[in-house]
Amino acid sequence: MMNVAPKSLSDFEAVPAEVTTKRSGKGRLLALPLVALLLGGTGFYGYSHYEAAHAVAPAAAPVPHVTVASPVGRDVDVRLSGLGQFSAINRVELRAQVGGTLTEIHFQDGDIVKKGALLFVIDPRPYEIKLAQAKALVETAKARLALAESQLARSQSLAKSQFATQETLDQRSNEVAAAKATLDDGQARVRDAQLDLEYTRVTAPFTGRIGARQPSLGSLIAGSRAAASATTLLATIVSLDPIYLDFDMSENDWLKFQRERRDQSAPLSKVVTASLGDEARFDRQGKLDFVDNVLNRSSGTIHARATYANPDLFLSPGQFARIRLALSKPAPALLVPDAAVLPDQSDFVVMTVGADDVVTPKKVEVGDLRDGLRVIRSGLAPTDRVIVDGIALARPGTKVAAKTATVAVASAQD
Repeated sequence: MMNVAPKSLSDFEAVPAEVTTKRSGKGRLLALPLVALLLGGTGFYGYSHYEAAHAVAPAAAPVPHVTVASPVGRDVDVRLSGLGQFSAINRVELRAQVGGTLTEIHFQDGDIVKKGALLFVIDPRPYEIKLAQAKALVETAKARLALAESQLARSQSLAKSQFATQETLDQRSNEVAAAKATLDDGQARVRDAQLDLEYTRVTAPFTGRIGARQPSLGSLIAGSRAAASATTLLATIVSLDPIYLDFDMSENDWLKFQRERRDQSAPLSKVVTASLGDEARFDRQGKLDFVDNVLNRSSGTIHARATYANPDLFLSPGQFARIRLALSKPAPALLVPDAAVLPDQSDFVVMTVGADDVVTPKKVEVGDLRDGLRVIRSGLAPTDRVIVDGIALARPGTKVAAKTATVAVASAQD
């Protein structure tokens, strides 16, 4: 059957409603996604053009601000800084040299006792009896000697008249010699008994501080003049004035010490300054008076000792102190704040700012602290500008805004 085209608008209107509805439904299904896509693309295009037209360029990073200062020039020496410990020049264990009952104690634990002061008394009565016996033997020996001498004199007189034989004279002479020997033995026993009696009174051998008493009153004391191990320890006493300060030097420090002291034209001072744990200044001065003759093979150090006056008895054996000892003569060096020195593995560096305001690190050799500043032995010039503040913002090779300041030197501590 042939399709005939409609000739007028009315022909279109004559088309059945079912056909029109079916066609328009399929068109809607296809047109809706297309319209959404077009609308979305148009919005994105417009937004992107708006952003491009109103975009702002990112701000440049600010230049770090740092503070720089020139190092302080000063003549400083190489010194040994370390830790020492005080020790007593004299230290004695008071032990009983005679046995008996402890009857008296004449001190309080920890007292300062003077030389010769009475400390302990051991019951002296047995030794007084022993002394009396020895003296009696001496008197007996004297009487026998007198009798032997008188008999010898009579025999010698009779011999002149031929009434005494030579044998009798020899016998009388031997009796006199034996009596003298007996007298000598008796006198020795008296001295021995007197010594035992003296040892019942234990006195301080020197002025110092006594420790805690070991036995109590009434204790039975074992004593012997021959075997110290078999005796009773009564107390210990240490001297306080003067007092030693012991410390160790490394092998390198000891070599510097030896080489500088070989120069007799300008010998170094032997003063060893010390500071206690709660002291900031090194005001205590002692004299170096001993360096050991061998180095310790295990530690590579050598023992040294200084002597300090201690008239107020403030220093005590066993106490620690920081020490300083000059190992070389003063030489030019530069000083910078300790915070300006940065560790770099086994080395140290400081950050400097050049004429072009670019940060440049410099490797340096450091020394100890002087007046609150770190000694720089080498690697830095007096004209260098060292970053002393804001160092955390400085990076090698970057530009900085540098503000010049002056290094503050603390009051001298030595």
